[in-house]
Amino acid sequence: MLKTSVGTRLYISVLAVFIVFAAAFIIFQHEREREYKINSLNSRLQDYNSRMIETLEYIGSYSEEALDRYVRNHHIHGLRVTLIKRDGRVVYDNMYKDYVKMDSHQNRLEVREAISNGNGFDFSRLSSTMKQTYFYSATYVPELDIVVRSALPYDNSMAEMLKADQHYLWFTLVAVLILVFILYRFVSRLGDNIAKLRLFASRADHNESLDSEDLVGFSGDELGEIAERIIKMYKRLKRTKEEQNVLKRQLTQNIAHELKTPVASIQGYLETVLENPNINETTKQQFLERCYAQSQRLTSLLHDISTLNRLDDAPEMVDFETVDINAMVANIIKDTTLQMSERKMTFDNRLPQGVVVRGNQSLVYSVFRNLTDNAIAYAGEGTTITLSASIKGGFWSFTFSDNGVGVPYEHLPRLFERFYRVDKGRSRKMGGTGLGLAIVKNSILLHGGTITVDNNLTGGLRFDFTLRK
Repeated sequence: MLKTSVGTRLYISVLAVFIVFAAAFIIFQHEREREYKINSLNSRLQDYNSRMIETLEYIGSYSEEALDRYVRNHHIHGLRVTLIKRDGRVVYDNMYKDYVKMDSHQNRLEVREAISNGNGFDFSRLSSTMKQTYFYSATYVPELDIVVRSALPYDNSMAEMLKADQHYLWFTLVAVLILVFILYRFVSRLGDNIAKLRLFASRADHNESLDSEDLVGFSGDELGEIAERIIKMYKRLKRTKEEQNVLKRQLTQNIAHELKTPVASIQGYLETVLENPNINETTKQQFLERCYAQSQRLTSLLHDISTLNRLDDAPEMVDFETVDINAMVANIIKDTTLQMSERKMTFDNRLPQGVVVRGNQSLVYSVFRNLTDNAIAYAGEGTTITLSASIKGGFWSFTFSDNGVGVPYEHLPRLFERFYRVDKGRSRKMGGTGLGLAIVKNSILLHGGTITVDNNLTGGLRFDFTLRK
């Protein structure tokens, strides 16, 4: 069974409501105009009755001759004038003179209304005396205790006069046609947009391609704009998901590769020790120390991976507290003194007093520690690490730099990528996991800050980053 589209149902519903409204308007207007013309005719006859009453009061009697003369002098084509007593007796009629044969008019509608309300009318009633249909209008005169009634024959000319004007019918018809056209245009655009959205939903549900002409060219109204944005957002999310899948595959491959190296080294050394029971103690001790070094590297790698996973998957679970940067950096300098002295490096700490931020103690520590370890590992012997800070708005702005060898410019945009190394062989030899700078960037972003990296003009690498106060 075919389903009627939303646009078609809306079109039919609105059109039906308007047609009902138009029909009701036509009927109302027809009755209103007909009533107006009847009241106008009745007012005209009432006016005649009023002048007739003035004549009766003037002559003071019901003289046939005087009344006939008045009717002739105030001639209206087909007009019939009748004087009726309260008890229904006819005392004058300009067209029928045999009053004895005339029935009592006491129960005539217009007579009853006139006696009750002062005036009344009856529309299109057949006269039993004249055998003709008349429009009657009556006026009661309490002083004379008489009803003055005037009547006009309800013939073709009166029917034409009382006929409703047809102009509003044409006006209504034109208005309906204009509305039908406008509504069709609107519903057509609405239907096209809904049809495209339905097609989009179907293709998205079946994971089909969305790059087709069927899903372009929406109308310029609000629904078209919303539909375009929905499709663009879906495409963007789909692209992002595909990119994330690629990154996940690359990350998995990188993790597997990074884990493979220390595991293979540990396995190789242990196999050598196990397969050679007579190996001398010095060589065995050397092999075990190398196994221990590789296990430490493996532990560091797993710790860094765990930190990044925590930053990616549950940043809202990170607790914030007041962190004293001065004390933290002093501890890092103390912890790395031996490493720096071995490489003849110095740490120039230019932090002002009272550098305090709102953050996570562990993650903020990882920022400064990883930058320090990175400089020690790659800046070169005899270099100096410099750390300074200043307040900018609601943030502390830090500059962490060295005067070492720096990094080729083509590698700068990728320094914060996970497992990215400028010199892969040297990095592994130095014991790096390839995740340190990725942790630095993600930790700073989690704290609402920013970080950039560049080479110093005089040599060496410079990191500029901010942390919220």
